[in-house]
Amino acid sequence: MKRNMYEWTASLCAAGPKKALPVLSFPAIQPMGITVRELISSSDLQARGMKLVADRTPAGASVSLMDLSVEAECFGAEIRVSDDEVPTVVGKIVTSEEEADALAVPRVGAGRTGVYIEAIEKAVALIEDRPVLAGVIGPFSLAGRLMDVSEALANCYDEPDMVHTLLEKATEFLIEYIQAYKAVGANGVVMAEPLAGLLSPSLAQEFSADYCKKITQAVQDENFVMFYHNCGNTAILTIDALLDVGAKLYHFGNAVNMAEVMPHMPEGVIALGNVDPAREFRNGTPESVRAATLAVMEKCCKYPNFVISSGCDIPPMAKWENIDAFFQAVDEFYAKS
Repeated sequence: MKRNMYEWTASLCAAGPKKALPVLSFPAIQPMGITVRELISSSDLQARGMKLVADRTPAGASVSLMDLSVEAECFGAEIRVSDDEVPTVVGKIVTSEEEADALAVPRVGAGRTGVYIEAIEKAVALIEDRPVLAGVIGPFSLAGRLMDVSEALANCYDEPDMVHTLLEKATEFLIEYIQAYKAVGANGVVMAEPLAGLLSPSLAQEFSADYCKKITQAVQDENFVMFYHNCGNTAILTIDALLDVGAKLYHFGNAVNMAEVMPHMPEGVIALGNVDPAREFRNGTPESVRAATLAVMEKCCKYPNFVISSGCDIPPMAKWENIDAFFQAVDEFYAKS
């Protein structure tokens, strides 16, 4: 469903009580009685899972899978898949500048990207009461998966030309991929750039933010917005680089204190975060989730551009009683305020 997403973003800032917007998709496998392996392979199951979450929760938007293996697999990387964990990339496919130069930019639709695009097209037809958001990896995080995450950090110093070559190819592919999501009706995209959270401020600008900004400028308009996700503990140190990306919404991981983030956020730019997905949603109790959610809200809801969320993607086997407790805590907070 087409929406003016700039108006939607402004309405979030203007609203008193705000709908929570967790990154919630993979736990749909539990009530659906399927595995992660089945979910990532079927556009029908993904769309049905998003619809199930939308029907079961009052989330402010429907968010697709945060599967950071899809794009790397499309470039030729090997991935490890299991029944109850999010897929991961295994090994590396680029070890030299020559290999980076020779790496072909894949066609959008290759590998599972076609499945994920079809899933969003089907989800848009099923979910009409809230925005539908696709998901992609960020350029530096994609480059890191192609040359090994730890080596990517060292290569920013030792082989910067190789890194920039990969970033240029990753950016080219991601722009086309996001535009494909846009063409089938997505209202925005969550771009996850977790590896940038390990960079210094100057490196974060050069090797991540500049490329993320190029992507944002190519795809964001009044009908389609960029959610930028960074779960690193250096987010405060690199906040100027992050904001230079130009996204309308920023999602922060639980490694940072949201109360420290909020004073840096410009008026009208939404910040979301950051209840711990592993400690609370996956391994906590309804009581601990309630306490953690209320603690974040009590510190941050005084800012009109804050929206409560999970700190990152909620794991597939997170307990639904904990997810329900999160939404109940949000209702509790606003009922008292």
